[in-house]
Amino acid sequence: MMILAEKIAMLRRKNGWSQEELAHRLNVSRQSVSKWESAASVPDLDKILLLSQIFDVSTDYLLKDSVLEETPAPEEIPPEGALPTVTMEDANRFLELSGWAAGRYAGAVAACILSPTVLIFLGALSEYRPGLISEDLAGGIGTVILLLIIMAAVAVFILTAMKLAPFDFLEKEEFSPQYGVEGLAETRRQEFETAHRRCIVTGISLCIASVIPLLTAAAFQAGNFIYALMVDTLFLLVAAGVTLLVWAGVVWGSCDKLLQQGDYTPEKKSAERKIEPLAGIYWCIVTAGFLAASFITGRWDRTWIIWPCAAVLFAAFVGIVGLIKKTSR
Repeated sequence: MMILAEKIAMLRRKNGWSQEELAHRLNVSRQSVSKWESAASVPDLDKILLLSQIFDVSTDYLLKDSVLEETPAPEEIPPEGALPTVTMEDANRFLELSGWAAGRYAGAVAACILSPTVLIFLGALSEYRPGLISEDLAGGIGTVILLLIIMAAVAVFILTAMKLAPFDFLEKEEFSPQYGVEGLAETRRQEFETAHRRCIVTGISLCIASVIPLLTAAAFQAGNFIYALMVDTLFLLVAAGVTLLVWAGVVWGSCDKLLQQGDYTPEKKSAERKIEPLAGIYWCIVTAGFLAASFITGRWDRTWIIWPCAAVLFAAFVGIVGLIKKTSR
């Protein structure tokens, strides 16, 4: 037996229309069509009449739980140019992998943030206790450890991304969710909402509080060794905060991807595809600049500021591009 929600989704796919296209024909929002197809709501009578005209089927066919089809095109043969379909199995697998990847991404980001802490500590220790370790030895050991940590983190990023590669289209392309997929994603998001809110608040609070140890050391005119320890404490608090933000963001984003909401609406995906080549070049330049400035100056406690500045500039660039596109339209 087929219910109304399944029939709307089936007939839309047979005609090769996206939810956005069907919504335009009915003069409703894409979210309304999405709710109809996930059985979260039922179209009004006037919309049912319009649906019967658009799909060229009777209202009886739409409203009665029937297996009989009034359209000749078989569902198994999608029309040319039809959107890829995400099944319930795909959705469950993607949500499972995203939860697994969230912890790995968060850990790798935290490792990158903490990578200079050993170098800073050993450098300060060589000044505080010259007989315990020389400055050259401290710099050499610290640099090797820093590079090993970054290598390990990069390996985690690459391997995790490869694992999620089959689902890259969810982030970049519009797709047609099978009946029940959006209901599943919405349920998962509601279950995670409280944890997501707590992670965001705690993560941002830790990042803000991270400067307190450094300011305290400066206020009491602490020695270089204590100052270095406070810098390491700053990195530790930032790493803890960013870990929470990344983990919560990846899990929350996986639900948004399946729902095609937030940063993953069809419009934003289209804009992202156009900006993506420039983004890759931009962040490669920023990374090269960060490493060059850090190794040349040796001030890893200061060069980290390159990342937030680069992120703000990139956000401004994306905003300007979007504004130009809207103006041109």
